[in-house]
Amino acid sequence: MAGLAATFGSGAMTNPISDVAGARCLFVIGSNTTQAHPIVAHEIREAVRRGAALIVANPKRIDLARHASIFLQIKPGTDAALILGMMRVIADEGLKDTDFINRRCEGYEKLAESLAAFSLEEAARITGVPGRQIADAARLYASMKPASILYAMGVTQHTCGTDNVLALSDLALLTGNVGKPSSGVNPLRGQNNVQGACDMGALPNVLPGYRRVDDPEARRIFEAAWECDMPGKPGLTHAEIFDAALAGKIKAMYVIGENPVLSEADANHAKKALESLEFLVVQDLTITETAKLAHLVLPAAANAERDGTFTNTERRIQRIRAAVPPQGQAKPDWRITCMIAEKLGGRGFGYGEAREIFDEAASLIPAYAGVSYERLEAGGIQWPCPAKDHPGTPILHVERFSRPNGKAAFAAVRYRPPAETPDSEYPLVLTTDRSIFHFHTGTMTRKSDGLNLLGREEAVVMNPADAARIPAADGEMVRVSSRRGEVQARVKLSDTCPAGLVSMTFHFAEAPTNVLTNSALDPVAKIPETKVCAVRVERTQPGRAGT
Repeated sequence: MAGLAATFGSGAMTNPISDVAGARCLFVIGSNTTQAHPIVAHEIREAVRRGAALIVANPKRIDLARHASIFLQIKPGTDAALILGMMRVIADEGLKDTDFINRRCEGYEKLAESLAAFSLEEAARITGVPGRQIADAARLYASMKPASILYAMGVTQHTCGTDNVLALSDLALLTGNVGKPSSGVNPLRGQNNVQGACDMGALPNVLPGYRRVDDPEARRIFEAAWECDMPGKPGLTHAEIFDAALAGKIKAMYVIGENPVLSEADANHAKKALESLEFLVVQDLTITETAKLAHLVLPAAANAERDGTFTNTERRIQRIRAAVPPQGQAKPDWRITCMIAEKLGGRGFGYGEAREIFDEAASLIPAYAGVSYERLEAGGIQWPCPAKDHPGTPILHVERFSRPNGKAAFAAVRYRPPAETPDSEYPLVLTTDRSIFHFHTGTMTRKSDGLNLLGREEAVVMNPADAARIPAADGEMVRVSSRRGEVQARVKLSDTCPAGLVSMTFHFAEAPTNVLTNSALDPVAKIPETKVCAVRVERTQPGRAGT
């Protein structure tokens, strides 16, 4: 990908979390940070306390909007239009960093041409945000340096998610807000070791260290180390696997630490795919909704029962250590996988401890080459760390970008609308969110009595004007339906959602929100559009609201 999206191939944070508090301007888009990333939210509030400007863009009036200098309440799925509108203002008013562009970028002419075809008025029409506000946000971001962009899955979980990220990359490059303290483009990962899993090659198109599967030289390195032949064709993406299972092209599946029955977009489709398999193996801590469909469940050890490393959202590699032994028959995930591989006749899986696996990874991944368990005893290290005497890299792209010529490339994207829009049958838009009290599908947190007291059940957050049209009272049970399925949950009246938008989490098996969401995919990243789908909300009982 062009620009910053080519960061080591990984889409990692360019700057550390500690940099946030030092920014003069923060642009938070597609992230309900106080709910999903409360530590980062604390840093944002600290920056504001020190005088930083805060721009928040979100379809919902999230908590951070209370602290914002400018709040841009965009229509769902219009992120790219907002960013393009901001860049048009920056270009027109001479606010771009010409020196940075000339020295460190290429392709600006292409970007300028695309911006000339997209007016501020068009951005206002598409996003629903007044042009004056968009222009004020653009001026603030371009003039208050250093400025940092923070985003999450409200940006990526769209059919245009790749374009959204590339547009943010263009915005940062246009203003020279890259490669400097308290600047950059910073995706906030949804789980604690997503970054580390990707680093280790848990993606269909890359090997460990983000070397491409279809690169013969990259394959030769791993074939020599692992003494095997490797396929040169990328595999299926997460969403494509379920389609292939339903089509009978995949007969068996091995699911590790994932609960797709609740987490997958169009979850009924995913459930049917799992039920169609001849053999389903689930490896997890508990009997999840997915494990209930399995032919075989393998008990995995919890984080406190195993040694290893996590690599977090800021690229920081950290040690984890077993505090207690695994319970019952549970074993660390790596050991279970190695035992299976050896039973299948695989060679090279005779590791004695997790440390040996990490040492092998460091020998094959240049960005991990200087990291060892000994060094991690002193604290986490941020990759790339290419040598034993290298301190790690808190800030990426300080001197050059990760393209062959060292320059970043502008992408010049175009706005594309969501795959599904409301109509007379499904007149509302549903977006998904997270609760601070529960984690992902609730596999662990739903087993905590204290957390269940704080977040006991699913709610349909909706504007009072929409509820009055149903009509439905606060706390009343309603049915939410989409073209894919339906669930029941209680109404929670709130002006955090504007009229026309409703919001739900996906933590509760009793009301599995993802049976509603749309599995239409981004054509590049193959991420489903879980943040925008058309729904209908109805009362479950006839009669007067509240009875």
